[in-house]
Amino acid sequence: MTTPRLWLVIPAAGSGQRMHSSRPKQYQSLRGNLILDLAISRITATVTLAGCVVAIRPDDPWWGETRASKDDRITCCTGGRERADSVLAGLQSLQARAEENDWVLVHDAARPCLHPDDLNRLVSRLSDHGVGGLLATPVADTLKKTGAGTLDVQETVDRSHLWRALTPQMFRYGILKTALQAALSAGRPVTDEASAVEQSGYFPCIVEGRPDNIKITVPADLALADFLLSRF
Repeated sequence: MTTPRLWLVIPAAGSGQRMHSSRPKQYQSLRGNLILDLAISRITATVTLAGCVVAIRPDDPWWGETRASKDDRITCCTGGRERADSVLAGLQSLQARAEENDWVLVHDAARPCLHPDDLNRLVSRLSDHGVGGLLATPVADTLKKTGAGTLDVQETVDRSHLWRALTPQMFRYGILKTALQAALSAGRPVTDEASAVEQSGYFPCIVEGRPDNIKITVPADLALADFLLSRF
């Protein structure tokens, strides 16, 4: 059996409306770079990839501005309406090159603060796993549950076994592609790659990551990300 290779898929077809900008968040500037370029470079500078696919909107006018678009190792494909559609499009674009047992990293286009230690730990811990897993961090805040249609607290939720999912998420190519196809065909909600894999009856492995692996969502996140990157 050949040694499994490692691929990277970046879903980058989102509009990022909460940034209140004409540019999606992945194309905002941070420390002199586009956020998408930073997110990709955190991975390409740390691990050896067989290739990378970025799923973008069909009418994307900004992709050509990125460093990634000029990198021969990186290709793009047309993404979909939802994140899961874009990830599946990226996987399908790899099907002529990727083997079923290969590994695929899926990373958020607007998550530029991935620490190399976290990525190395994820890849190392999962290298012999049959399915794959994800970076996650333990929930630290007290969680409250309200009733339907009210903001009155009904209970305090036990957080001792709760984790906040991060990216990258890393799964076997064949398992992830099949899981996403099944979930989307059935109309089941897919919030992340792990949720699709779970719906197929598998048990992804959690690898603890740093809580500063933040996702740029609102304008205030830019200042926090700038600070975090200055300390790496």
